Amino acid sequence: MPAISAARKAAFQALMAVERGQSHSDDLLRGKAVNALSAPDRNLATALVLGVLRWQIQLDHQLQALLKRPNVKLDREILIALRLGAFQLLHLDRIPARAAIDESVELAKQAGHRFASGMVNAVLRKLSGAPRLEPLEETPAELAMAQGHPGWMVERWTDFYGLEATRAICQHGQSQPALTVRIVSPDAEAELTQAGMVLAPGELLTSACTVVSGDVTATAAFREGRIRLQDEGSQLVAELAGQGSGIAVNSILDACAAPGGKTLILAERNPEARIVACEASKQRLAQLRDRVAVHGDRIECRLADATALKEDGVFDLALADVPCSGTGTLGRNPEIRHRLRLEDLSRQAERQRAILSAALRTVHIGGHVVYSTCSLEPEENEQVVSAVLADNANARMISLESRIEELVDEGVLTSPGAMRLRECLSPEGTLQLLPGVFHTDGFFIALIERTA
Repeated sequence: MPAISAARKAAFQALMAVERGQSHSDDLLRGKAVNALSAPDRNLATALVLGVLRWQIQLDHQLQALLKRPNVKLDREILIALRLGAFQLLHLDRIPARAAIDESVELAKQAGHRFASGMVNAVLRKLSGAPRLEPLEETPAELAMAQGHPGWMVERWTDFYGLEATRAICQHGQSQPALTVRIVSPDAEAELTQAGMVLAPGELLTSACTVVSGDVTATAAFREGRIRLQDEGSQLVAELAGQGSGIAVNSILDACAAPGGKTLILAERNPEARIVACEASKQRLAQLRDRVAVHGDRIECRLADATALKEDGVFDLALADVPCSGTGTLGRNPEIRHRLRLEDLSRQAERQRAILSAALRTVHIGGHVVYSTCSLEPEENEQVVSAVLADNANARMISLESRIEELVDEGVLTSPGAMRLRECLSPEGTLQLLPGVFHTDGFFIALIERTA
């Protein structure tokens, strides 16, 4: 049988696992099968998997138009072989058309569909020879198809944020996210530069850098934890968590702590505080415990459901970075757009309200709770906060504007970053980071005080 490149074979297997709902692309691309590849093959496999998932809606639309029976339901293996070939033909200029077509045909054969391989060959050859048309983006429906996003998502975002902001969100979702590192040790940035890394300063935080080129994961600074990979918006959530200048924070709850990046920032910024980090999954709890072990016994990692926390009035500060739809992370997690349904948002919101209510009970009078999601959906953001405050007369919203000013004074936020963040504040003082405004994932952040 003709050979299939290791990269395309790994990409096909990963896409099959995602299609079956067996795993997430991020987990698969960091798994043993992909890590065993050579660096060039690993890069190609990653580009193929993420690219197919990002453009799948548009690819399927274009492929169906070339089928003899456009509405026929194709086997998964055939569909993925077609998507892989189509993505290479339409989006990867350096891949020869013959290689993209022939190996897609062979993938279909080796998956047990020898008779359908001729159809794969014919469809991809038609696609290869078809003229390239510039897609329209003047209406939400056109934008959704042109940028490979579900129509219902784009319609909603257009209503909430306007067409231009929605276009930026979609374009961000079709791009490889910025690789951002947090500089934990003062000497780490100079060390990376000396090692040949090209870095750009963060947009928001003085402790963040964007990696322009170079493999930071191969450096001693990364292995030793003196730098960490973390989206700048994710870092900002933990930086905004605080009681205000001059007020000591002695006890902190991280209600939904895994994977632990925000927990580590809370520990770094509050070196005297005792931290309880909760996680409902045993597997994720073990990973969390390993990651925060550098802080010893000061961080207690606890297996706990964040909706059923028992402490009352114990903590100075709580972070409720709740599980959510993840629509602010579609560039990083492109398969979310294919799995999420509108009705999922109300189910998520019910649990989010329970977590926020529980977190509020755990802080003492005058204590603060930071509520955050990586979602763009009001049901999971403003509406959750509003519902919890409506049911709780002993809590009030605090504008994040004053906290932004404090972080500038503390040297944590850059002045240009703070200026741009102020423009993202709602009248109530909550913060919505939209993908495309900054080089970050999308985040919603609110600060709430327990008053009685």
